[in-house]
This record gives sequence, C-alpha cells and structure tokens, in this order.
Amino acid sequence: MMKIARLNSEPEIFYSLQGEGVRAGVPAVFLRLAGCNLSCRWCDTKYSWRDGVELAVPAVAERLHAYACRSLVITGGEPLLQQPALEALLSLLPQDFYVEVETNGTLRPSSVLAARVNQWNVSPKLPHAGNGHASPLLPEVLAFFASLPGAWFKFVVRGEEDWPAIAALGLPLERLVLMPCAASLPELQSARPAVAELCLRHHCRFGDRLHVAIWNDRKGV
Repeated sequence: MMKIARLNSEPEIFYSLQGEGVRAGVPAVFLRLAGCNLSCRWCDTKYSWRDGVELAVPAVAERLHAYACRSLVITGGEPLLQQPALEALLSLLPQDFYVEVETNGTLRPSSVLAARVNQWNVSPKLPHAGNGHASPLLPEVLAFFASLPGAWFKFVVRGEEDWPAIAALGLPLERLVLMPCAASLPELQSARPAVAELCLRHHCRFGDRLHVAIWNDRKGV
C-alpha cells in the first residue's frame, strides 16, 4: 500500500507543469505522498503530513498510466519514508517514464531507487525552516546524493545570511539551485530580487517557483 496525500477528499495525483528546479516548465504527472519526518514552518503542503489516503500500488500505477505523459514527479511530504512501496510502483512503470523525486535529503535511497530514479531534487532545510535543535543537514546523506549524476540541490533561501550554511556543505556549485522562500505570488515578487543577487554573487542557478507565479497559492496544480 501507498499513503498518498489527501486533497479535497481525493488522493493527490494530478497533471501540471513542473514548477521548480532544472526541469521547470516541463509537463508532468505529480504524485504527492503523505507523511514527513520534518516540520518546516513555511511548508506550503502541511496537509500532506497527515495520514492521507491508502491505495494499493497497482491502483496507483493504473492512475499514472491514465495520463498521456511519461514524466513523473514524486513529491510529498517525504517520499523516501515509503521506499518499499516506491520500488514496487516504479517496477510497474515502463522504463521510458522519466522519474523525478523531491526529497529533503535526510534519508538515503535504496540501491534500487538510486538506479531507477532519473533525477533527485534534493532540498536540504536551512535553520530558518524551524526544525528544532537537531539539524536536518546530514552531510553523509547529501554526499551520497552528490555522487549520483542526476541529483540537484535546491535550497529555499531568504538572502545572504543563508550562504554560509550552504557553502559549508561542500556540494557541487554547478548543481545548486537557490529558490525564494515564498508560497504566494506577492511573497514571490518580493523575495525574488534578494535571491537573484545571491545567485549572481555566488555563481549559482536561480530557481523560480513557476506554479506560484502562474497559480498563486492554489493546491493541486
């Protein structure tokens, strides 16, 4: 069984544009899993932390096959809390499915997932996320992701004060994406300039939030 986030009483599986990271703008099917091991204060999908809807893995695969799309984004919550179910699901999908997984970088994926997932969108959480005294920045797990050619590191940032914590991780500069901390269009418009300046100073990729720019704070898009 898989636990899928519940949105409007339905499991959250939908077709939209990838809104973040290096494939922003690409049409994709989204599968949002329930449950998370962190509690970021600015999370815009806190409803996904709850139990969600349980579906059998073949039923999930059937829903994904119903879309005429071979790009899949698995998000959450934290998808790597459900690794056995993810392995089972991906075994039911053709190899031509391009699979992205959004993860907070605290859990190391199994060898099966590491080999099958095309792209890892790793989003380590900085102190302003408010996850308490135990830091969610785990260098050994992030180093494993850095060893995978399909991993990118997406940081939600506010400004220059966040750079020392990012730099201390020693991640590949060319695979860093810095993204404004914003869950609504007004917040995004306000936050963009400081993050753009940060990217210019440190030679990093700027990552916009395309879904926010288009749909503001709507869910399920």
